[in-house]
Amino acid sequence: MLKDEVLALLKESAGEVSGQAMSERLGVSRAAVWKAMEALRGEGYTISSAPSRGYRLEDSPDRLSPGELAGALRGRTLGREIVCLDSVDSTNDECARRALAGAGEGLVVLADTQTGGKGRRGRSFESPAGEGLYLSVLLRPKCSLRELMWFTAWTAVAVCDGVEAACGIRPGIKWTNDLVLKGRKLCGILTELGMEGESGALQYAVAGVGINVGQREFGPLAGPVAVSLRQALGRAPRRSEVAAAVLSALDDMYRSFPREKERYLERYRRDCLTLGRRVRVLGPDGEEEGFAEGIDEEFGLIVRYDDGRIRTVTAGEVSVRGLFGYAE
Repeated sequence: MLKDEVLALLKESAGEVSGQAMSERLGVSRAAVWKAMEALRGEGYTISSAPSRGYRLEDSPDRLSPGELAGALRGRTLGREIVCLDSVDSTNDECARRALAGAGEGLVVLADTQTGGKGRRGRSFESPAGEGLYLSVLLRPKCSLRELMWFTAWTAVAVCDGVEAACGIRPGIKWTNDLVLKGRKLCGILTELGMEGESGALQYAVAGVGINVGQREFGPLAGPVAVSLRQALGRAPRRSEVAAAVLSALDDMYRSFPREKERYLERYRRDCLTLGRRVRVLGPDGEEEGFAEGIDEEFGLIVRYDDGRIRTVTAGEVSVRGLFGYAE
């Protein structure tokens, strides 16, 4: 839409930008630029104007739109197509549907709310309207299936990078991919793959990220275990700024995948809060307790169980003492 292109130019400009310059850049009339400005003002954007200087963006509402993100993602793989929806069942599901319909790599789907937000192991993810950042990206990595198993861990490091860049505070990682601040869950990550039925070849990968941003409080189920950026910082950052930082970090990560494995493995080990703690491993054969001793070369969790066995956990659920209500 023209208003998104106009907004992107306003956000990229360090100062005023003239209506004539925008009309020439976008190939539209100055009247069309003026109408786009009025539409943006109607959505809550504060835009000043002066005959001799042009337009200047003074203030922005907390909105998600292609125009908010296009400038920050220009020239990157992620953001080649940006879709912002008021409501969707799940951004992961929408991304997968578009992948099967032929959408290109780099598609980003964001939603103001999800009616069926998904967590790991079939859980739901609370997605109140206007409070969180719910996004999914479509990628088609060229790598082995072994390397593909690292992707979720790499994504967790990248999201930590994005949150730190936007907010100045770095979350930790609960193995494998929950982001934690102050002992509570800030963000969930869900990676889903599309495989070709006969050959087993990868068709696409969808990485979904759900970050608690503006919540002042949570419902009875999430309340004891969740935290928002507002609660951690004492203020709510703009979701578009967090989104731009997270997507930029994900793009940086993707350009390195899987070549820079050692760098991301070292960073994952540094960020992983599970290490050095008592853990409870929930597997198909029941629950066992032990001590998390390390992360192996495949991003698996090395656990020394209470009976002395040392095993690497590559799948399943791991609860950590002192996090998410798993009491000491």
